[in-house]
Amino acid sequence: MASDALKKRKAKVLRSEGGTPEMKRGRAEGDQQESRVYNEEVELDGRDPEQDYLQYKESCESLATLMNEIQELKANGAKEGCAEVEQRRMQSCIHFMNLKKLNRLAHMHLKRGRDLTHEAKQKVDVLHLQLQNLLYEVMHLQKEISKCLEFKSKHEEIDLVPVEEFYEGAPQEISRPHLTKNDPHQLTLARLDWELEQRKRLAEEYKESQATKEKTQKTIEEKKEHLTSLQPGLNAIMQASLPVQQYLAMPYEQTQKQTEISRHLPPPLYVLFVQANAYGQACDKNLCVSINGDVDEAKALSKPPEDSQDDDSDSDAEEEQEKTKRRRPTAGGQLDDKRREMLKRHPLSLCLDLKCKDGSVLHLFFYYLMNLNIMTVKTKVSTATDLSTAISAGDLLKSDTLLSCLYTGDQGRETPNPANRYQFDKVGIVCFADYLEELGHPYKWVQSLGGLHFPSDVTEAVCVGSSLSASHMESTMKLLRARVQSRLALHKQFASLEHSIIPVSSECQHLFPAKIISRLARWTTITQEEYMELPYTCHVTEAGLAKETDLYFMGVVERGTARLQAAVVLSPRYPEISPVFSLSLSWKGERTGRTDDNLRAIESEVNVFKNELQGPRPGHQLLTNQFVRLCVCLDVYLETEEHDDGVEGPREFPREKMCLRTVRGPNRLKPFKYNHPQGFFSHR
Repeated sequence: MASDALKKRKAKVLRSEGGTPEMKRGRAEGDQQESRVYNEEVELDGRDPEQDYLQYKESCESLATLMNEIQELKANGAKEGCAEVEQRRMQSCIHFMNLKKLNRLAHMHLKRGRDLTHEAKQKVDVLHLQLQNLLYEVMHLQKEISKCLEFKSKHEEIDLVPVEEFYEGAPQEISRPHLTKNDPHQLTLARLDWELEQRKRLAEEYKESQATKEKTQKTIEEKKEHLTSLQPGLNAIMQASLPVQQYLAMPYEQTQKQTEISRHLPPPLYVLFVQANAYGQACDKNLCVSINGDVDEAKALSKPPEDSQDDDSDSDAEEEQEKTKRRRPTAGGQLDDKRREMLKRHPLSLCLDLKCKDGSVLHLFFYYLMNLNIMTVKTKVSTATDLSTAISAGDLLKSDTLLSCLYTGDQGRETPNPANRYQFDKVGIVCFADYLEELGHPYKWVQSLGGLHFPSDVTEAVCVGSSLSASHMESTMKLLRARVQSRLALHKQFASLEHSIIPVSSECQHLFPAKIISRLARWTTITQEEYMELPYTCHVTEAGLAKETDLYFMGVVERGTARLQAAVVLSPRYPEISPVFSLSLSWKGERTGRTDDNLRAIESEVNVFKNELQGPRPGHQLLTNQFVRLCVCLDVYLETEEHDDGVEGPREFPREKMCLRTVRGPNRLKPFKYNHPQGFFSHR
């Protein structure tokens, strides 16, 4: 008890004096530590981070050793207040304080590094802004220079005579050599004055030539009248020369027969017959025209109705008696008879055989619907060689699709005569398209070839004329021949595509690199409904580029694990209207042009820059060249993808193509433009 009281009194004395020596020493060290807070920044410059790391490591090891010793002392029976334990505890506190100091120094090192990095970034940003300002000023100056260089005056549009001819032909009062040779402005004014004088003189010469032309025209008319009077004599001579024609085997008789039969043709077919013969003789020797059908029935139609009235009146009583004996027809049968009568064709038809250079022949069969007053056409293609069977090319040479949209918007599914709509309502015909297979297609250009014109304005009149047919004959024949050649070329290309072979001609080899790894895996035809259901074709459908008359196909390009689907819209007017590609890539997920800027760039390479892929005229190789470009772009897309360094093993798509820059711009676009003959890829 006495010892406890003694201890309590010592503790009070120590508290009144400021604590134990250890407590005083701890407070002193704390004061010194506080005084050193502001000196650590100065001390930081002279310290080595490596030495701090070694010191930190030694302190941790010493602290672990002291803890183990304290644990062993306590395990051996040492008490809580033992001097050895307290000594090691104080040493541990010192090491712990050293660790805190090293931690502060590390944080200060980190803060200083971040500050220096931030200052460097700010300097770079300032320099970048200065560079952008300078580039903008350069661009502005270049635009101003271009405007100045492109400025054109109105007098530049006038084709003036050369300066040498001007000085030789112009008089001294206009040329003024002493003034104009040293002053370009005065020279230009003098040349303009001389041009005005020359034009005045030419106007007077034109008036004189016009008067001479009128006199010559009168002479020509007089000679025409004389030639017309010679026609009866020439006919007599032709009749006398018939034995000579038979002996020499001249084809005048066949021509005469065709001419005799042509008199029984309806006016539209007659106009077409005359104009086609004239065009074939004058411009196209490969165009053959013939008349098919029942001539006797056509002659019966051409007879006036008065001739048959007497015969009909004699048999009226007999017909009435027969009708009473027959069963009365039903309403449905009467409508069918009326429809057949409404859609009745003329017994005569025209056949135009249009031969192409490759030996193929386009057979055009023209018909005239008498009650509807319109013309229709059916087609058939004959080739010199047997075409290889291609499933996807089945619709190319069909009569329903071969001539579709030969002119823009002309599908040939509805009658162009607005009066037919009222005629159809009377006999219950809902849609004329239901009878196309039997009657043919009433294209608008067919009506034009027959001289038929159905105006959209009610004030205009329906006319039949040879001038209308002649104005459309040459352009239509060229379009028909081009359509057949393009379809035959597509037929051959589809046969190769179905065997995963993309044909490239020698004229187009320079458009692509020598080594292309991606390949066409599949080529099939699809329907319009299947095309519209694809999620990556909605932008084409919304833009109105996918029409009912178009053909739809699906191509699959593969390389390794990557699989690129290409939905293709092929217009009937190919290659005038290029195919439209819509892409979807299956590789590390699904990617489309709306989610991947580089896929949209590939679509642009194939669809927008199509002029680079036309090849030799008329551009029948455009489709296959687009597919080769698609394979090349897929190679560039896959080879320029960033490789994951965390994945062991070689790259799936090693880089085979040479690129100046793999990516550019904030969208990280890849180089898809091929530069020949350098052989590298660059950005557009």
